[in-house]
Amino acid sequence: MASNRRGEDANAEPPKLSLYLLGEFALRRDGEEVPLAQGARRLVAFLALRGKWLPRGYVAGTLWGEASEQRAHGSLRSALWRLGMTGLSIIESGHDELRIHPALDVDVHRGSALAHDLLAGRFESESIEMAESGLWQELLPGWYDDWIIVEREHHHQLALLTLEALAEHCTDVGRFDTAVLAARMAIEREPLRESAHRALIRAHIAQGNVAEAIRRCRAYEQFVLHDLGIDPSPRMAELLSAPDIGIRHNH
Repeated sequence: MASNRRGEDANAEPPKLSLYLLGEFALRRDGEEVPLAQGARRLVAFLALRGKWLPRGYVAGTLWGEASEQRAHGSLRSALWRLGMTGLSIIESGHDELRIHPALDVDVHRGSALAHDLLAGRFESESIEMAESGLWQELLPGWYDDWIIVEREHHHQLALLTLEALAEHCTDVGRFDTAVLAARMAIEREPLRESAHRALIRAHIAQGNVAEAIRRCRAYEQFVLHDLGIDPSPRMAELLSAPDIGIRHNH
């Protein structure tokens, strides 16, 4: 352990390191952003998304595959050196392998864990409150590396499934505001996704906002007819014609 040259409390807690990949890239130390060069940022993001030990050659080839093998390894060494200059424990190095430090708090990891809890039916109040946060923003917008595009689509689909499951659950238990919010978040991410629109319409019906449900259904019908030239599925019509709702769905 480094000596306490600056007079800090040797028993002080280590700094809290947090990595944000949703909506932006940001590495923060106790809330303060740590500036990183682009190569270091790409390395941190890549290792964080993979979440396991990876061979150095694989990392270098993926991140700097357009360069020669020698130059790719040189770029990897440069990125590691720059990260080392921060004095922070961000990346662990093993025998010819690298991984993100397991103590680093990563927003995508929290989002994935939350998603799997909700999809498994574990709807604790804390989980629902977390789902209302910014965990479903786009992954690293503006980054277009192949490895990012794959990860972004995975996160996108996981977010949609989770938001719809949350909307359905909250409708069932009478948390209508949260149900509407979750469904609208899914629609914002995928405007043509019928299952998200159905979740929103069902929440409005359960809340007693029948007129709003009808308006939403009509708007979606026009939307898909104009953009795709198709009608909604029969399941959409069934929402407004169920006997217990007492609404007639007329074109």
